[in-house]
Amino acid sequence: MKEFTYVIKDEQGIHARPAGLFVKEAAACECAVTISKDGKEVDAKRILGVMGLGAKQGQEIVLKCDGADEEEAIAKLSKFLEENL
Repeated sequence: MKEFTYVIKDEQGIHARPAGLFVKEAAACECAVTISKDGKEVDAKRILGVMGLGAKQGQEIVLKCDGADEEEAIAKLSKFLEENL
């Protein structure tokens, strides 16, 4: 399992447009992808779960990838977070 911790920098937090794009990226990965915040963990391949976290600017999230392509997935998804959120 690979893990990446990220602090949200976007003023609006995780909002609809980047959340939708992130879910699309995560869905393309074979491995299980989860995001957690404040002890709540959700499937990163489901838009309602990602939006349900309600992550705001300055809050920390933890991205986890576990499975066949976890190395590539964590690299791709962590880069997406840094560039978009």
